[in-house]
Order: sequence, then C-alpha cells, then structure tokens
Amino acid sequence: MPTGIEMEKRKDDRGLAGLQALVDRAGTRRRGPAPVEKWHPAHRGEIDIEIRADGRWFHEGSPIGRQPLVDLFATVLRKDEDGETYLVTPVEQLRIRVEDAPFIAVEMQATGSGEDQVLTFRTNVGDVVEAGPEHRLRFEIEDATGGVKPYLGVRGRLEALLARPVMHELMALGEERELDGKTVFAVGSKGMFFAVMAADELGGGSEV
Repeated sequence: MPTGIEMEKRKDDRGLAGLQALVDRAGTRRRGPAPVEKWHPAHRGEIDIEIRADGRWFHEGSPIGRQPLVDLFATVLRKDEDGETYLVTPVEQLRIRVEDAPFIAVEMQATGSGEDQVLTFRTNVGDVVEAGPEHRLRFEIEDATGGVKPYLGVRGRLEALLARPVMHELMALGEERELDGKTVFAVGSKGMFFAVMAADELGGGSEV
C-alpha cells in the first residue's frame, strides 16, 4: 500500500492532461495571464517541468511539442520571493525548474525617437510588452564571455531573456547618456533610459 508521501508524489507527477484541465477550469484561456498574484492555494508541490535557457519546455525529460499547451501553462506562471517559479491555479501551486528566464523575447519593434521612442517586444508565448517604467530592461554581464545578457520584465517577477538577434537590434539603438552622474551606454523607451554598461567599457572587448 502506498505511503502518504508516495500518494502526494503521484498527485504532483500527474500527466499534462490533468494539469491542462486544471488550468482550463481556472478560466485563463482566451483571457491572457491569470490573476495568479491573488491565488494562495493550500496545496503546494512540484511537477517535473523544466524551462530550458532557450525557452523550450520539457516534461519528465521530453519536450512539450504543443505550443498552445505551453502558451496556456505560461498564463499561470508566477515567480515568488523565494526565487522559485510555480504553476499556480486556485487549488494548487506546483514548483517547476527554470534554467534562466521563463520567457524569450523573440521580436522587437521600435517606434518614435529620442524621448518619444517606444520599444515593443513579443515573447515566445505571445506576450506583447512595451519597455518602460512598468516593464524594465536590465542587463547582466556574463562572467565567462563578458557578453551582455538583456532581460525584460514581463509581469510580476517574471522576465524574458532577449534572443540574440533581438539583443543586437536593441544595442543598435543605444546611445551614450549621463545617468546618475555617470556616462553610460543606454537604451530608451517610454521616456526612460536603461543603462547597459559604463561608456568607457563599450568596445573594450565585451561581446554585445
């Protein structure tokens, strides 16, 4: 006879069909992201789902090939203060693994110029986000390569890593500006400028 722990694990290792039914019942389909910040379910567990650094989703080591299913699950993602990422419904919260960022920004459109420039991004799961005060860009420098990794805030604590072609498009729009008393290389959107790196570091061997 299975123990309570084994029964709990079986529940958390349910097939994707069962999880899809739960998400569907949460009413997120056709309405965009769910109000996951308002949900605090009593049941907490984990499910063998991983989002790889390239944005691909895997379940029990096998890729999830149905994009509509990935898009659906993405509507109930939440990253909490503990740094972990969860699939959240009104009845349960299941921890998943995320190798880097949960989303990838795969397209960018720039309109306007100067203070009026707006940068709009599309993610691999269908989010359309305008960078600005509510959706900030941030940049990390990889220790191993010295290359720049740009991230865009999508919702809550969830971010999208910019795909390499999109990153190069973004960097082509950068300019030197004075921010907080320092000369930096920055990109602007919706009246806000985001520092990429100190201006004197640009061209110093970093890959951008």
